[in-house]
Formats: sequence, structure tokens, C-alpha cells
Amino acid sequence: MVQHDTSPETTRQLAAFLERRREQIAQRWADAALFRTVFTVSRDEAVEACKAVVDALADVARTGRLDDIDAPGFDTVRDQLGRMAVARSQAGYSPPQIAREVAALRDPVLALLRAEFEEPADDGVHASLLDLTVLLGTLRLVVMETTVNSGEELIARQRQQLLEVATPVIEMWDGVVAVPLIGTLDSSRSQIVMESLLEAIVERRARYAILDITGVPTVDSLVAQHLMKTVAAARLMGAECIVSGIRPAIAQTIVHLGIDLGTILTRARLADALAYALTQQGMAVSALPGAGAGPR
Repeated sequence: MVQHDTSPETTRQLAAFLERRREQIAQRWADAALFRTVFTVSRDEAVEACKAVVDALADVARTGRLDDIDAPGFDTVRDQLGRMAVARSQAGYSPPQIAREVAALRDPVLALLRAEFEEPADDGVHASLLDLTVLLGTLRLVVMETTVNSGEELIARQRQQLLEVATPVIEMWDGVVAVPLIGTLDSSRSQIVMESLLEAIVERRARYAILDITGVPTVDSLVAQHLMKTVAAARLMGAECIVSGIRPAIAQTIVHLGIDLGTILTRARLADALAYALTQQGMAVSALPGAGAGPR
């Protein structure tokens, strides 16, 4: 960022002005779009939030670091500004629109500062106005930085939620759980699959866990490694793991890659895996009359 030359005297005067006009600034800001549309329950709440921002600006002015987004004074309002920015984003406002709302906070403060001087053309007026403009510009950068960070965190949380929804654990029978996998199985998703499966094994006291890969388009060495790790983890939890849904094309790929799945119990279909698990628990499984298939 371009550095702005300031003098200790003008920054002290700016800090004193912000402290002196704290109430008036807060009252004017409370009616600005940025605060008014976020604090809709009580105007007093908006005024208090505005006062916190004014106090932070005064703290920054006392340090003389008017153009430094890392100035300690901004730390006290980052969380609050972040919540406000996220609220505006969720309301459908773009970052440029939010930036314009922050920029709109400048004019009411400049008007109050000009009113402090009898001679508007005085050099001291110009220096104070410039310092205030720089400080409020930095505030806008802080808000935008917080907006971007909050947006990234929101996207990360939503991605995590989608991954969890996309990998449900289904209780097929007493003591039998299954995870139907659909789509690409990468490292992040594999970790969620493993965690979800292990939690289900414990919660439902499952003795058999089925990993159905019918919906997995391809199996390479990385996917096979993830599957083997999940199977090993399930065994450590006391459950026998069965991999189902291995289509002919995937079987050929596994053989071609030289992947050894010999230690893993496999079945062609999810129904076959379930039938195996039920049979191992002493249940008789047979096809319905006229189903056109042998026992499952």
C-alpha cells in the first residue's frame, strides 16, 4: 500500500476529533445502509456498533498507522465487521456494493470535521481531511478483506456440508451399515467417508460395513488405497468390511494396475454384499419365487 506521510500532531488531533464527535458520528452512521440494514431490531444496537467502529478508528489514529490494515485498533472490530459483511453478502450484495456502502460513511464524518474549523482553506484543515480520508479508506480495505475471508470460510463450510451429504451412511439391517459412493473419491472425501463410517459402526454397533462403489466412475491406485485404508480402519473397530459394485471394467483396471485387493472381501452387487452380511449373522436369504435369480 502507498504510504501516507502524517505528522504526530495531526493524527493526535484526528483521534481527539473522533473521540469528541463519537456520539454524532455514531448517530449519523446508524442511518447509513451498511448499519441500518444489518441491525434491524434496534437502532440503539446499530448506534453502539457504530461507536465501537469510531473507537477503533480513534485507536488507529493515535498510533499514526492510518494506512495500515494490520494496525491493532482494527482487531477490535474485525469480527463485528465480518458479521456485517457476511450479512450483506447473504442478502445478495456484491463486494463492490459493500465497498460503496463503507465509502458512504466518509461524507458524514468529513462534514463534522469541516465544521470544526472556522477557515475551510486553512492548511490544517486540508491535512486533517486528508488524514481522515486515508483512515476511512483503510477501514474500507479492512471490511473488504474481512468480506473475502468470511466468504472463503462460508464456501469451505458449504463444501464440507455437501461432502457429508454426498456420503451418507445407511443402516441396511441390524448390525449392517452401508456407504453408497457416487462420484470421484478424492482425499478429502475419503477422509469424510472413513470418519462417517467409523462413527456409524460405533453408534449402531455394526458388525458389517459395506462400501458400494457402483457409482464411482473409475478406480485408480489412489482410490484403491483410500478403500483399503477405510477397510483397515473398520476392522480395527471390530467390523468386517465388504466392497461391492466392482464392475467388469473396474475389475480389469484393478488387475491392469496390479492393485492387490486380495485381503478385501468383495461382491459384485450391493444386494450380494447385504446377503453375505445377513447370512453371516445366521439369517437365511433367498430369492422371491418367480424373481428369476438364484439365492442371494
